[in-house]
Amino acid sequence: MKIIPLSEGAFTIDKTKVFVPFNKETDDLQQRAIGSLLVEVQPFAIITQKDIIVIDTGLGFSNRDGILQIHQNLIDNGIDPLDVTKVLLSHLHKDHSGGVAKEDAVLQHQFLSFPQATYYVNKQEFEFATTVGSASYTPKEFALLSEKENVVFTEGNGVIDDYIRYEVTGAHCPYHQAFWIEESGATIFFGGDVAPQLQQMKSRFIAKYDFDGKKCMELRQQWWEQGQQQHWTFLFYHDIKTPYVIL
Repeated sequence: MKIIPLSEGAFTIDKTKVFVPFNKETDDLQQRAIGSLLVEVQPFAIITQKDIIVIDTGLGFSNRDGILQIHQNLIDNGIDPLDVTKVLLSHLHKDHSGGVAKEDAVLQHQFLSFPQATYYVNKQEFEFATTVGSASYTPKEFALLSEKENVVFTEGNGVIDDYIRYEVTGAHCPYHQAFWIEESGATIFFGGDVAPQLQQMKSRFIAKYDFDGKKCMELRQQWWEQGQQQHWTFLFYHDIKTPYVIL
């Protein structure tokens, strides 16, 4: 399997839930609002024997040419976005689902960003995200999922095509899910925002922004121990320095 980080850059975020670009070379975190967190926003492409998989879809920002940043990142790595076959969504917070769909400003029509792919999203997460009224969600960016045939609404835990496992973890948000991609004896693990950064795997850390911070901490410890024993590769969506680690 091949892992391709699709970084959209570094950002700070505070209680307003607005992602503000951050230049790691010149900007000063101390000059941002009190309590601001510094995070990377980093979807991934995974190339397997069967698929080209995208895991989470970033903020949905476009570059100066009007091209979705996640599309440009794929193109820069030699991947046509139309060749993506699966999109796995851990949850629908705006920094993970912004690139689910794109608006055509001329036609005033929204379309899925990966029209040839099958999208996988937890059914309860979708229902929660479209009704909760939280600043963390932007339903207009992912509402199209309910209208398309190439969307699978998962429930509970299960397996996709005999080699991708998904498990509802909750913890970060009520219906968050994690993924294991297992092929040829190797395991790639994506814990989404329950396991967003390498350092959090190594410390007993409870975050106030999590739905259940204690459960997040316990899951991280469980996964890190299991991953060390079974030599997983961990993907980190929000890590500024370390996109993934092979154990």
